[in-house]
Amino acid sequence: MSSEANAAMSGAVERIREIVGERGRISEPDRLEPYLVEWRGLYRGATPLLVRPADTSEVAAVVAICAETGIGLVPQGGNTGLCGGAIPSPGGDQIVLSLERMTRVRDIDAANFTMTVDAGCVLADVQRAAADEDRYFPLSLAAEGSCRIGGNISTNAGGINVLRYGVMRHLVLGLEVVLPDGRIWNGLRTLRKNTFGYDLKQLFIGAEGTLGIITGAVLELFPPPRSIATAWLALRDLDACVELLAAARDAAGDMLVAFELMPGTGLEFVLEHIPQTRDPLARPHIWYALLELAGSGTGDSAQQKIEAVLEGAMANGIVVDGVIATSGVQRAELWKLRESMSEAQKKQGASIKHDIAVPVAALPEFMRAATDAVEARLPGIRVVAFGHAGDGNVHFNLSQPPGMDRIAFLERWQEFNRIVHDIVIGFGGSISAEHGVGLLKRHELAHYAHPLELELMRRLKQALDPQGIMNPGKVL
Repeated sequence: MSSEANAAMSGAVERIREIVGERGRISEPDRLEPYLVEWRGLYRGATPLLVRPADTSEVAAVVAICAETGIGLVPQGGNTGLCGGAIPSPGGDQIVLSLERMTRVRDIDAANFTMTVDAGCVLADVQRAAADEDRYFPLSLAAEGSCRIGGNISTNAGGINVLRYGVMRHLVLGLEVVLPDGRIWNGLRTLRKNTFGYDLKQLFIGAEGTLGIITGAVLELFPPPRSIATAWLALRDLDACVELLAAARDAAGDMLVAFELMPGTGLEFVLEHIPQTRDPLARPHIWYALLELAGSGTGDSAQQKIEAVLEGAMANGIVVDGVIATSGVQRAELWKLRESMSEAQKKQGASIKHDIAVPVAALPEFMRAATDAVEARLPGIRVVAFGHAGDGNVHFNLSQPPGMDRIAFLERWQEFNRIVHDIVIGFGGSISAEHGVGLLKRHELAHYAHPLELELMRRLKQALDPQGIMNPGKVL
């Protein structure tokens, strides 16, 4: 930074310190470290100050100082993202604003099926608070014990229950946002029907903190599931995935809440690296599906439905083996196999990840085309493709060939991005299904998005954040 920039930063830091107090700031290198590194270690940043406001007014005061001095501000929730969207630049010229102290459940209206929360609430805590009032918040992710609602909203998180409840965008009724000039927009409405002008909250959902900082949200709640049934099924082949999904939706309708696809390779990684896991079936298979049905009524309706689905699928040769969980413990064991795949793959060495979505019917054809293409480019590469097949979202991950140098493999990230993403676009898909753009995919967005789409995005950014201080360099 220039001497003028250094002076401006030093002055701003001192003023911010006074606003947030001792508990609201971190500047020691050892304490800063966890906030400056992306989960996979792909990005590392630097900052002279991490600020931890206690409430929305403190956030607004910090943003106002940054707006006055032109200093970049990087919002951060649980720092569980996979695209570098919450990491500051390595130059140390940006301030990180963590929402981790803003964890208040402001209100739960059980009769209206809504809850209003601070953006720093951990997702699992939101789920528990809803359950305490006999209500259900359906967003569920592998990182739910550490990710925060503000980050979930800012990345339009999806998770495992999208089939029944939709993505985060569908679960938000209102927002409170600190704008880039420090003003507070209070859009904390609990209405489900409102056509009074533009739906402004949608501007900030999925914007990754580039248009403002979400500080509070009104979330939609649902009746809690009274009966849940979970099955781990071995598929005849990849095409059977689409056939099974159609059969399950025909038989169970809205009771089908989750439909996950897993490869045998991914299960092998989990069994090798994750303690207290076991293969639920007698022998290994190439492809698996994890189904979950849930009903809000009483009785064993979900169990009966899933038994009917399994019976029909096996009779038609779609499924070759399977097990239905008979207890909550066994259900948790099945889900652990699915939710541990990213961690297990990490232990196998370097991986190049793709968070893509294609139309569900095209999923098998895409998987074959993309697998053939990457294997032809690098023999020995291991495709680990798993995820939310029910909505067409698959994490098409590539593990390094055994024995290959980790750095050498990761240096080919852009090369494999282009191979996979070209195929995704050819199928009318998306190269960013649920993890956002951040730093990782901003060049891909510039490459694949229509010029008019990019123009509209830039106009919106310029209108709301003309100084470009909100999460600089992310998305666009």
